[in-house]
Amino acid sequence: MNVRFGVLGPLRIDAGQVPGPAKHRTLLAALLLSARETVPVDRLVSVVWDDRPPASAGSVLRVYVSALRKLVDGIRTVPGGYVIDVERDEVDCHRFERLVATARQERESGRIAEAAGTFRAALGLWRGQALADVESSTLRRAHAVPLEELRLTALEERVELDLRLGRGAEVVGELRALVGAHPLRERAWVRLIEALQQAGRRSEALGAYQDARRTLVEELGLEPGAELTAAHQRVLNDEGPPRTRTGEPRQSVGPVDELPPDISDFVGRQNALDWIVRTAREHASAPVHLVLHGPPGCGKSAVAVRAATSLARPDGRLYASLGARPPGAVLEDLLRSLGYPDGAVPPALDERVRLYRSMTARRRLLVLLDDAADEAQVRPLLPTGPGSLTLVTSRSPLAGLEAARAYELGVLGQEEAVAMLGEVAGHDRVRAEPEAALRIVRLCGHLPLALRIAGSRLARKPGWTLDHLAGRLGDERRRLDELSAGDLAVRGSLALGYRGLPDPEKGLLRGLGALSAPDFASWVLDADLEPLAEAGLLQSRGLDEAGQERYGWHDLTRLYAAERLAEEDGGPAGVLAARAGAILERTRQARATLLPAEPGTGRTEVHPPGAGAGGQGLETGWLRQEARWLSAERRFLVASVEDFYRAGLYEAAWRLAFYLTPLFELGAHHDDWHVTTATGLDAARAVGHRHGEALLLRGLADLHRAEGRTEAAAAALRAAQPLVEGLELARITLRLGLVQSRPAEAYQAFVRALQVFEEAGDQRGRADALRALGALRRDEGALNQSLTAYQDLGDPRGEAEALLDLARVHLGAGRRAEARDCVERRLRINRRLGDRLPEAVALLVLAEIARAEGEPGAAAGSAREALETFVAYGDRRGTAQALMALAHAALDLDDIEGAVEGLMRAMGEFDDLGDEQGKADVERLAQEARRRRGQRI
Repeated sequence: MNVRFGVLGPLRIDAGQVPGPAKHRTLLAALLLSARETVPVDRLVSVVWDDRPPASAGSVLRVYVSALRKLVDGIRTVPGGYVIDVERDEVDCHRFERLVATARQERESGRIAEAAGTFRAALGLWRGQALADVESSTLRRAHAVPLEELRLTALEERVELDLRLGRGAEVVGELRALVGAHPLRERAWVRLIEALQQAGRRSEALGAYQDARRTLVEELGLEPGAELTAAHQRVLNDEGPPRTRTGEPRQSVGPVDELPPDISDFVGRQNALDWIVRTAREHASAPVHLVLHGPPGCGKSAVAVRAATSLARPDGRLYASLGARPPGAVLEDLLRSLGYPDGAVPPALDERVRLYRSMTARRRLLVLLDDAADEAQVRPLLPTGPGSLTLVTSRSPLAGLEAARAYELGVLGQEEAVAMLGEVAGHDRVRAEPEAALRIVRLCGHLPLALRIAGSRLARKPGWTLDHLAGRLGDERRRLDELSAGDLAVRGSLALGYRGLPDPEKGLLRGLGALSAPDFASWVLDADLEPLAEAGLLQSRGLDEAGQERYGWHDLTRLYAAERLAEEDGGPAGVLAARAGAILERTRQARATLLPAEPGTGRTEVHPPGAGAGGQGLETGWLRQEARWLSAERRFLVASVEDFYRAGLYEAAWRLAFYLTPLFELGAHHDDWHVTTATGLDAARAVGHRHGEALLLRGLADLHRAEGRTEAAAAALRAAQPLVEGLELARITLRLGLVQSRPAEAYQAFVRALQVFEEAGDQRGRADALRALGALRRDEGALNQSLTAYQDLGDPRGEAEALLDLARVHLGAGRRAEARDCVERRLRINRRLGDRLPEAVALLVLAEIARAEGEPGAAAGSAREALETFVAYGDRRGTAQALMALAHAALDLDDIEGAVEGLMRAMGEFDDLGDEQGKADVERLAQEARRRRGQRI
C-alpha cells in the first residue's frame, strides 16, 4: 500500500493538489492525523483557529470542509464531527509509527538486520519538520512535538542496531550531527562514543565524552548520567563492542544515510530549496555540484540538510563537516562510509582520491560537504557517478570550482525572521509583543543564527519579556555578548572566518570596523575588498550608479570588526585619521562640479580633467559622473561625518558636512542635511572654528529656505553674521535678502552684496547677486547678465537656474514663446546632467506656460510628470506644488472633482510641512472650486 498523504514535512497529497489557504491545510492535517477516527467539531475549531475562534466558526468550518472535499475524497460528516476514510497506512505519520513498532518487535525477536532496515524505512518517510506548513500551534503541540521525539528515539535505536552490526564507522558523521543539533541528549552522546570506539578512533571517543560532560555541566549544572559514564569507562578499559576484522565485508543493511537530522523549527527559504531541487533534476544525467554560499550564520547548513532530505539517491547520502580539515582526512571518513574496510584505507592522498572516484563512479550518491573553506579542499571529494549530487556549503562562492553552480543565501525577510523567532521562543510570546519582536529581528539583522540564539535565550528565560531582551540587544557594545547561548555564538561563527584570513586581510577587516556605513567601495581604504567577499565576510552589492562595485556586510560582522579593531589596534581614530584627507579631497572635488568657482575660492571657472578637445560632450559627461559619484556615496559620506566626530576628528567632520550641502540640495535629501549640519556645527564649535560654524549656519539657512521656513533661515543667517567678514559676510547678506518679506529690504541686501563681489572680483558671487536682483525686480537685463556670467564660469546648473528665472519674467510679461524657449533650454540642461528634481521644477513652469497658452491638457501632462518625480524623491513640498498645478489644470478642464481631490492632497502636504503660505494658496483655489461646484470641500 502506497503512502498517499504526508504530514512528516510540508503537507503532501500524492498525485493531488495541496490546499492553498492556511486554515484549509490545518483542517486537512487534523483529519489525517486522526485518520478513520471521528474528529469532534469543537476540536477542529480549536486547532484551525488556534483556540481563538470567531463567533461564526461553526458555519465557516462547514465551508472549509466543502472546499476540501473538492480536493480530497473520503471526508464524511458524522454525528458530532467529521472523519476522513483513508487507510491509516496511507498517511506517512501512521505508517511511521507502525514501522517503528514493527522494528522493535523484530529487534526483540533477534532479527537485528531486519529491525535496522525497518527503522531506516520508517525514518525515510520524513521529509522535514512535521506539519512544516501547518500554521496551528495547537496542532503542533499535540502531534508534531511527540512525532519529533519519536523520530529522535527511533534514530537512536536504529544507530544502536547498526553498532551491533559493526557499522560504527558508517554512523559517526550522522551521530556528530545529532549531538550538534541536540547537545543535551545523553543517549546520542553514548552512541557517538561507542561508534568512535568501534571504528578504532579511541582518542576521538574520549574527546567526545569530554565535550558531552562540558556541555551538560555548563548548560544544566549536572554531571553525566550512569549510561554515559559507563560508556566512557568502557573506552578507558578498551572494552567496547567488538569491531569487524580488517578486510571483512560488513553486513549490509541498505544504502548509507549519514544526513544530520532536519531541524524542527526550519522556516522559509523556499526559493533556495526550489533552486536546489530544480537544478538537481535538470542535470540528473551527469554529476551535479551545487554551492550554497553566504555570510556566517545565515543558515546554509540548515537549508542544505532540508534540501538533501527531500532528494533521495538509490546508493545513499553521505555527510562530511569540512571546516579546516584536510581533504585526506575527510576522504578516509567517506571511504569508510562507503563500506571500505577499516584499516585498509591507503595513506596517500592521491591514492585515496583514485579509490574514492572508483567507488563512486557507478553509484548515484548525494554528498553533503558542509562548511568548505576553498576549492582545493572540495575537488577531491566530488563523486563522479552520473546522477550523483554534491551539495557544498561555504562562505565563499567557490568560483573556481569547475562545473559548479552557486546560489547566494542572504538573511531572512521580516516575516520569515519573526516566524523563526516564534518557532524557537514560542509563537504566543511573539504575538503578545509584536513591536518588540520586530526590534529583536532588526537588532539580530535578520540573521538566522542570531535569531536562533535570541529565541533560545527567551525559551530558557520564561520570565523575560521580548522588550527586555530587545533592550539588552540595543547596546551595541554588548550585543555580541548577548547573542550567545550554549555552544551557539555569533562571535564564534565570525571568529572562524576571521582566523582563516591572511594577516593583510585581517587588517583590512579591522580597518573597515572603523566605518559605520552600511556599504562602501574599494576606494575608501584604497584596497581590494574582493578577498573579504570571497571569505563571506563582505557581500558584493553590485555596481552602483557611478559604476563602482559596492560591498556591504551584516551589522553583526561590523560590530565584530569594530571589536577586533579596538582590541588589536586601539580603536577607529587611527584608521579614520589616515583616510580623512582622501575622503575630504575626493568629496571637495565632486562638490566643485556642483558649485563651480564657488565664491571665495579665488577660481573663476572650472573645467574637467583633460578638457579642451572633447567639447561640451566631455564636460557634460564629467559633470554628470561627479554628481552620480556623490549620489552613490551619499550614505557612506553621511555616516563618515558622524564617524569623524565620534573619533574626535572635528575638523574633518565639519568640513565634510559643509562639502555635502549641494548634494543634499540637488536631491532634496533634507533629513541627511539636518543630521550632518547638526553634527558639523557641534564639531566646528568644539574646535572653535568660527568660519566653519558660519559656513554651516549658511547651509542650514539654505535648508530652512528650501523647507519654506524663512524665519528660521533668517535666524541662522543672523547667528552667522558676527562670525565672519568680507566675502563670506556678503554671501550671508545675499541670503538674508532671499528670505526678506519686504522687497525694498531684499533689494538693498542684494545691492550691497553685489557691490562687495564686484569690488573683490568674485565672479560667482556677482552672478548669484545679479540673478537675485533680476528675479526680484523682474529685470530681464540683470538676468541675462547672470546667465552670461554662469556660462563664463562653466556652471551649467547656475545657467539653468537663470534660464528658469528668465522664463518666469517672460511669462509674467505675456511673452509666452520666449518663456517656453527658456524653459526648454533649461530642461535640456537638466536632462543632460541627469538632474531630476530641477527638471521637475521646470516642468511646473512649463505647465504654467501651457495654461497661459490655453492648453490645459498639456499643462496637466507636465504637472503629472513633475508629480511622479517629486513623489519618487520624497520631496513633499514639490509634491504639494505639483498637486496645485494639477488642480489648476483640472479646473481649466472643468474637472471639478479632480481639482478638489488634488487640493485636498495638497492641503495635507502643506499642513504636515507647516507651510502657512502654501495652505493659503490652496484655500484661494479651493474657493474657486467651491464656487463652481456649489459646496464646501
